[in-house]
Amino acid sequence: MAIELEKTPRSLLVCEKSSFENEKSRISKQIQDHYFNYQVSLLIPECDRLPPELSDFLNNLNSFYLLTQLPVYRLLDPQFLQSAVYNGGTYGLSHQTRIDEDNTVALLPTGHLILSVDKDTYEMLGLEGKASRYNHRHAGRYVVNINLKDGKMSPGQKFYQRVVTALKDRVQLTTDFLLARHGPDGGGALQSLLSHCDWTIHRPKVRTRLLANLPCPTLQSHHMLGEELKSCDTHSLLEWLGCVEGGVTVTEEEVMRRDDTTSFLSTYVCPEPYCVSDNTLVCRLNGLILPEDVYNLIKLLRLYIEQPGGTSWLALTVKGFVDSPVAWATAEHGFLQGGENLYSVLLFEDKQYWMCMMTGPNDNCPP
Repeated sequence: MAIELEKTPRSLLVCEKSSFENEKSRISKQIQDHYFNYQVSLLIPECDRLPPELSDFLNNLNSFYLLTQLPVYRLLDPQFLQSAVYNGGTYGLSHQTRIDEDNTVALLPTGHLILSVDKDTYEMLGLEGKASRYNHRHAGRYVVNINLKDGKMSPGQKFYQRVVTALKDRVQLTTDFLLARHGPDGGGALQSLLSHCDWTIHRPKVRTRLLANLPCPTLQSHHMLGEELKSCDTHSLLEWLGCVEGGVTVTEEEVMRRDDTTSFLSTYVCPEPYCVSDNTLVCRLNGLILPEDVYNLIKLLRLYIEQPGGTSWLALTVKGFVDSPVAWATAEHGFLQGGENLYSVLLFEDKQYWMCMMTGPNDNCPP
């Protein structure tokens, strides 16, 4: 067991502290560049119900579509390119494909089409790409990045026809596909694609639960990250957030029995110093959740937390699809054991925030 634990792969964690009033704050870009989110978790101490404005917002998030067995070449349809790709704001991702074993596809809102494919598929396609950064001894996976907004990809150009031929005739790539669009035209811009396949429409699912008498860390925004509390470093705080969101809670009675090593549950306690929150609201969203919706949610949370008489801090955690070909922007994402790529934002009543971004070992350092 000890030998196996020594082989536990590393994870990458980047933490930043800033203010929403700081002109050099990077939080907007960091959120916008994390394209493919499947879960958003919200934790609000000293709160017993979702405020009406938050509830309305969460129940009216952007819809997304699940397309069944989409031929990938359909993403190059001239009408779809004109209505949904050239203007930006369209997100697409292979559904239930494994990044380490299957061919996966992503359509980025920037207009880039990412193909992460095995060696045989890559050789049959005949398109220029690069060996995956996360191959081991031999190159078994390749990544093809096609900028659909590039002039040479205009319908009628030779390179455009070459890509269509590769995806339609040489390798008939098909996949179940998640598709969403942010913008005033919404799903209307997607109709030229939807008309060619079977699809269903969905909204992110919202679930809430209330935790009574939950020990919560006492956090203050003006302390430095990593030194914010004598016995609560950033890793301990994120671990506590993960345990609460995952349903591994610790009652005040268990905290008081922290010296009782005979009980496994009592060996995990809330980081100190802490206070007991009478009511803590935990809300979870699941689906294809757009970065624009995440950022607009943060705007609403700022209005909520800056009101007097409420909580002094709250936390938002956003998890990316483990099998997405990319993590942040076009940085390649890999899968070793967990495929994690996520971030947590802690908001404070004085307009300060902490942002913690984490990926697994098969990724670049978060931005």
